[in-house]
Amino acid sequence: MALGPHDHNTYDGVLHNQRERYTRLKHNVSDNNTSTEFYNEYFKPDNHEVLAFTTTVGGLQRIKNNKIKKEFLQFHPKNLWDYKMIGNQYYIDHHQSHALYAFLTSGFKQSDILAIDGRGWKYRCIFINKNGKIINLSSKINIGEQWNRISQLLGFGNLGAGKLMGLAAYGKYDPSLHLAIETGNYKFLEKNKNDLNKKDVAATLQDHTIELMHEHVLPLKSCDNICLAGGVAYNGYMNEDFTKYYNNVHIPPAPGDEGQALGIYMHADFSLNKNTHIPNTYSGAEYDFDAGKLITPEEVGKAISDGNIVGWFNGKAESGNRALGNRSILADPRNPKIKDIINQTIKLREDFRPFAPAVMEEHYQTYFDTKQPSPFMSRIVPVKSDKIPGITHIDKTARIQTVNIKQNEKFYRVIEGFYKLTGIPMVLNTSFNCREPIVETPEQAINTFNKTELDMVVINGRYLSKGK
Repeated sequence: MALGPHDHNTYDGVLHNQRERYTRLKHNVSDNNTSTEFYNEYFKPDNHEVLAFTTTVGGLQRIKNNKIKKEFLQFHPKNLWDYKMIGNQYYIDHHQSHALYAFLTSGFKQSDILAIDGRGWKYRCIFINKNGKIINLSSKINIGEQWNRISQLLGFGNLGAGKLMGLAAYGKYDPSLHLAIETGNYKFLEKNKNDLNKKDVAATLQDHTIELMHEHVLPLKSCDNICLAGGVAYNGYMNEDFTKYYNNVHIPPAPGDEGQALGIYMHADFSLNKNTHIPNTYSGAEYDFDAGKLITPEEVGKAISDGNIVGWFNGKAESGNRALGNRSILADPRNPKIKDIINQTIKLREDFRPFAPAVMEEHYQTYFDTKQPSPFMSRIVPVKSDKIPGITHIDKTARIQTVNIKQNEKFYRVIEGFYKLTGIPMVLNTSFNCREPIVETPEQAINTFNKTELDMVVINGRYLSKGK
């Protein structure tokens, strides 16, 4: 379990329990009581053979009357595989959890690892070389905190970095803004916030982020593979930039704090049982649904080709904040107006925010200029085709998800059905929600269907339709 201030989650080897999906509070943040309630419900060592956990600055402080032993909090790992165990309580550092989750899910025999986010416990940013040695970059790279601070300053709120990243494509680099960001001169930014061009701030912050990677991370390269995790690993521009310098770049499906429990479990299982446990990408709960009419994935592809916007709910929910084909809203990427339609009538969000394509893996290089597949929608890459304006951002990029039949057969068949009718091997894919966490249950899916302009909802092979 992960005792943080937000994105509370647990994992038992089967079910990834992302609390926001049940509380319906985005990032599971409300007040200090949220963390205390989570701690009281799940931190029960007597109920487990081993209770593995980690914590975060800002998380532990919010937990009233916690009983975390000080020996855990004083633990300072030097290697990826270090851990602290007292009785049946197993503890690793916040950034170790991010790093281990990314590394073991990669399948690489050896890899560099970058774990980078706003704040953890002992670190903010670490680099781990192919030998497992932890190199502390926290004093040099504090970019996660900067993204959050500037997001708040510009009115996008706490944990609003994703919005800021979408805005970056609209702006231009500004040297004076770069100086303020680089030196952490928030007083300058605050004093001039009413006159600042938000787009230029976002663009300059994005440029600064990649500059830091070049200055402090690339010189530490020890092999041709790299794994990235932590909240900053949702930055698709940064992730794609690493493909220019590494042969293989891996970002897992839940790189932020919402995936912490996965890394903790995997670390303990390997250290104590010598078992390499790889969580399923789709590790949510399973739900029955027997209403509506039967429909095949290929027929869903046809419905999308006919112009329908479809809420697609299939099996277990995916881990992480990206819809990867089990809790998705799907639409036609050929429609140049589809972004505005979905933003205004379904997602009810800012008009500058783009949508992603889910593309058949065997076709991705025909449409996108990138060297590696992106199965978890983790990289932003140049678009090569003018046939898919619905998923092409203003800077001619897209945050792609490559899909093959092994990773998600039913979702692949939807895309294949669309491809056979249109010649375009992809669909627009965005998370199934409306100003809330991704839907978890059939009831939540139907509620979102009823309150938005979705044309159809498909739940475990059955559909309900409003009709055209």
